[in-house]
Amino acid sequence: MHYDIMLRNGTIYDGSGNPPTVGDLAIGGDQIAAIGPLADASATLEIDVQGLAVAPGFINMLSWSPESLIQDGRSQSEIRQGVTLEVMGEGESMGPLSAAMKAKGPGSYMAQGDIVYDVEWTTLGEYLEWLEKRGVSCNIASFVGSSTLRIHTIGYDDRPPTEAELAEMKRLLRQAMEEGAMGMSAALIYTPAFYAKTDELIELAKVVSDYDGMYISHIRSEGSAFLEALDEFLTIAREADVSAEIYHLKAAGRSNWPKMDAAIAKIEQALDEGLRVSADMYTYPFSGTGLDACIPPWAHEGGHSAKIARLKDPEIRERVKADMTSPSDDWENMYAENSPANILLAGFRQPHLKHLQGKTLLEVMEMRGSQSAKDTIIDLLIEDDSRIFTMYFSMAEDNLRKQVALPWVSFCSDAESQAPEGVFLNSIPHPRAYGSFARVLAKYVREEGIVPLEEAVRRLSAFPASCLKLDRRGSLRPGFFADVVVFDPEKIQDHATPQDPQVYATGMVHVFVNGEQVLKDGEHTDARPGRFVRGPGWTGAQAE
Repeated sequence: MHYDIMLRNGTIYDGSGNPPTVGDLAIGGDQIAAIGPLADASATLEIDVQGLAVAPGFINMLSWSPESLIQDGRSQSEIRQGVTLEVMGEGESMGPLSAAMKAKGPGSYMAQGDIVYDVEWTTLGEYLEWLEKRGVSCNIASFVGSSTLRIHTIGYDDRPPTEAELAEMKRLLRQAMEEGAMGMSAALIYTPAFYAKTDELIELAKVVSDYDGMYISHIRSEGSAFLEALDEFLTIAREADVSAEIYHLKAAGRSNWPKMDAAIAKIEQALDEGLRVSADMYTYPFSGTGLDACIPPWAHEGGHSAKIARLKDPEIRERVKADMTSPSDDWENMYAENSPANILLAGFRQPHLKHLQGKTLLEVMEMRGSQSAKDTIIDLLIEDDSRIFTMYFSMAEDNLRKQVALPWVSFCSDAESQAPEGVFLNSIPHPRAYGSFARVLAKYVREEGIVPLEEAVRRLSAFPASCLKLDRRGSLRPGFFADVVVFDPEKIQDHATPQDPQVYATGMVHVFVNGEQVLKDGEHTDARPGRFVRGPGWTGAQAE
């Protein structure tokens, strides 16, 4: 038998979690053709991978790459870690868009910064098809964001939808599911999703359930109301009878670290009850989101421009400052849980402020001669006219270790896939963009031995694929799509840090996407065979 590609003598981790076997893997076209002793077979390209691990391509359950892949479809920082599928759409998605949402100015839904592009699509499915046609090295998929549905239908108003508005949100959601969305996401600490009540989310999640999709959520609190937010998440999963996942599981803020054990117990009890729930995580004890997460939700009503106008009003500014330090379980207050020394400013939009990137809020206060951290935050938000990407050092390494050991947790970057060049050098990313997946294998498998390699591979590939109900992806089996990675378990290593974040991981040797080699001997081939991977509700032609 003759094949297109043969990987010889590899240590094969098939994604099942079972111990590996040594053998050959053959690729024909875009699929895995055969696995096992294939000494009598030949191939056009034969590669000896003796001593290296051969595994299914990794799945990033939370990618922020919808714009970065427009700029650079090579997906360098994650292909070099073995990520072959980027799953996008945390709370907001690239469709469906109204005419007003397509505006690209500051504060608009499609506001653009360093990456500039024409919005040539309206629906989420059209965006993913458009991106595939442009050419990407990785496969792509997306959830439709509940915030996107709300903005499309209601705007940024703090109120429940009318009966007609809820019906329209459901219609838009059905359309996205039938186009191939993985399900619906909700990022409930951010406006306008924050304004959605539990009953609204249940009604939308029931639509997702009708298509056998997933409800996935940045839950309403990861801090003072962590356990209460988890109860709401489980209620939605139960009442809507829907598969559900928690985005980037964490307990944020030192006072909340002890809550992780109770959270794990709640989730495992739900699993015992038969709920189809899971979680994902990134492998760092610090998060990354907007500096405007320090501002109370009521100040965000009406969108970005309305927020900035409020912050400029002296009377409202004082009310905002008071809320920033008042104890509350009603919103996730990133200021209250972090000291100025633990808030690292990383992404400004205005050129004259970019010199502040990489400095803590405390350092910026000292540079600007400010006596108040709250005033500094507000002044910066007004001056930059953006949310300002920020890192918050608020998590416990011991909790990360507990989470890594859990069989129902997969992995994500919660970042954009990029490269240390061009416009990407204009801001400082979270190091998870360059290291989250390599870090699983280097720190938690090889160095600390928290899980064996075969289990880590399962949780990077077959497990998230099964949660998403993907068609023939996530495992090394004949007939499955040939998303295959080859790496050295003894050498794979992340190198990115907060101080030097734009450094590629090493140790990934070869990567194949849909049977085409995109990484060869650790270097990108510039091949772009990535496809739009559709969810279980897709009503188009026969899947792939």
